Amino acid sequence: MSILSRLSHLLKDPPPEYAFEVSEAGIAWARLGAHPQVGFQPIEQGVISVSPLRDNVLQPDALTARARLIAPGNGARKPRRAALILPDYSARVSVLDFDSFPSDPAEQLSLVRFRIKKTVPFDVESAAVSFHPHTVAHGGKRVEVVAAVVALGVVARFEAAFRAAGFQTGMVTVSSLAALALAPADGMCVLVRISGNTLTVSVLNRGHLRLLRCVELDGVNLDEILGILHPTFAYIEDELKAKPGAMLACGFGPMAEEMAELAQSDFGLTMEPLRSRFGAPGQENAGLLGYLETVEV
Repeated sequence: MSILSRLSHLLKDPPPEYAFEVSEAGIAWARLGAHPQVGFQPIEQGVISVSPLRDNVLQPDALTARARLIAPGNGARKPRRAALILPDYSARVSVLDFDSFPSDPAEQLSLVRFRIKKTVPFDVESAAVSFHPHTVAHGGKRVEVVAAVVALGVVARFEAAFRAAGFQTGMVTVSSLAALALAPADGMCVLVRISGNTLTVSVLNRGHLRLLRCVELDGVNLDEILGILHPTFAYIEDELKAKPGAMLACGFGPMAEEMAELAQSDFGLTMEPLRSRFGAPGQENAGLLGYLETVEV
């Protein structure tokens, strides 16, 4: 089962009433139901500062106030269920390769923590860790594990702000993982996404995540972006022994046309915009729209 189909499977339970994607620019939101409503609530600069190393919510009362504007209290004592989608750069996502993988969940978690311990810039023993194993070859033992790691303090601060607004965040994920639901499930493709000053590059092969790189850019310009993409494509060719058949892009804005020309000249790929049946994915809502694709409404 791919990470995409697993996500869809997990969401067979009754969906929450709301879903929120948080970025430095604001809160992309959706009210779920037979006819989902989507929108965006901007926030002031300085309310959120995305980092994997420290608190991201610098002004929790301001974030809570914005959440209340989206969905005012309904007088109910019971918190409303919500999904919460965090910025890519607040977490670390890795694809780990194992010759064999234990079947016991506790042993799996211990092994994943051990493997990622030296690759994350915070204490992994006091972090939230979520992972999904995938057997690479049918009948084989080699396993790839997609692991997402977030410092507990980072998650807690986001959740606390929404809890104060009357929501219970039962599901928490990372934006680009949720956005993978918008990519095709066949062949190999590369999803290149800009959100604020962060570039995230995801490589999918037949619906399975093979690589995810999230980089904070010194400047959001084509030279910086190409400086990340060229070694990434070299890695794909050398290590994955394949060439992507498609390049999907999101969040490029006025740079999109020139980036499309460079994608063709540098990588031999036609760049296509990421699409969703709920609207055009952008810098602040690609994860939210990907999440909606997996929810039965």
